[in-house]
Amino acid sequence: MTLTNPSDVLSALIRCPSVTPEEGGALETLERFLSELGFTVERPVFSEDGTPDIENLYARLGNDGPHLMFAGHTDVVPTGNLEGWSHDPFGAEVADGMLYGRGAVDMKGGIACFLAALARLTGDKGALPGSISFLITGDEEGPAINGTVKLLEHAAKKGESWDAALVGEPTNPNQLGDMIKIGRRGSLSAKLTVSGTQGHVAYPHLADNPLRVANALAAALLDPPLDAGNERFPASNLELTSIDTGNPATNVIPGSVDVTFNIRFNDGWSAETLSAEIENRLRQAADALPDRATRGPARYDISFQQRPSPSFLTRDDALIGTLSGAVKSVTGRMPELSTTGGTSDARFIKDYCPVVEFGLVGKTMHMTDECVALSDLETLTQIYERFIVDWFQAQEGRV
Repeated sequence: MTLTNPSDVLSALIRCPSVTPEEGGALETLERFLSELGFTVERPVFSEDGTPDIENLYARLGNDGPHLMFAGHTDVVPTGNLEGWSHDPFGAEVADGMLYGRGAVDMKGGIACFLAALARLTGDKGALPGSISFLITGDEEGPAINGTVKLLEHAAKKGESWDAALVGEPTNPNQLGDMIKIGRRGSLSAKLTVSGTQGHVAYPHLADNPLRVANALAAALLDPPLDAGNERFPASNLELTSIDTGNPATNVIPGSVDVTFNIRFNDGWSAETLSAEIENRLRQAADALPDRATRGPARYDISFQQRPSPSFLTRDDALIGTLSGAVKSVTGRMPELSTTGGTSDARFIKDYCPVVEFGLVGKTMHMTDECVALSDLETLTQIYERFIVDWFQAQEGRV
């Protein structure tokens, strides 16, 4: 076992069954490794009513100079049906050049590679010309309430500040060097409840079918499109995710229907302006409904999630250029700069410092037989090593 070998580090982390919200020994293992490299490590636990307590880790090496943060999570999604796995999901088994296990790419692999890169640098060159910190949560795959957002607040209150951050999420769709994430779309979920009057399907004049109203309101949400996108972001997109009456009978007109939906939105919107647009569309569609003279105005209610995720775009050309250059120097490929995909904890970090994301290939994340190529672990470690060196050199040039 050597900390300069990313597969050794990753194997140790995979063997920790850290399914959200369980720590599973993953943070304890990471603390031991970071302590060996000279980091000062803290393990705060955060709580909130109605959510599980979450263990987190904050570690720092160095006391002054430019400060680079590496952020990520050791919690993983459940394994699903174990019979579908050809390898023990927590066994860290190697077969045909692939390392198998839950979290191999999302995202214990990224953590292992960054740690191995640091072990090589500190072993070869001694002290870094500045400070590096690890900000690691056990709540990214869960509700994300007692994790990164509170860990950032906790560290900032103690006087910590950062010049830049790298999140090690699996950003590459097909091969290492494909893509760097320089921002993320926002996410807003909502539930539309339409009320009607239950009745017999043979006597529709005595009932008020809420599905008729719900169909019209849902159509108004979908058309026209919210926007056409822009240079850095694709068009905002609304997807209906459920239409539910809770009615198993075929001869009963339901009394109400719930329509749930999610919007992934670009930086042309905020959660507030988007909510206002949704409410306006519903109001106009309800007012335009035909044949409501005898039944009265449509009755509906819209409720939005309490913690929507904002969209953001990192505009630090030096940070983006340094990471892009490191990727190209190792892989020979210039990565695409993208804002696609789901949300990540970068949405919290961007309030404290510029942040970019780059990690492993994400093809098998959350899947049965999640795995990573041993060669990719070595390549990503070399990219991270190059990036760390180049980033600190760029900071010296700014002084």
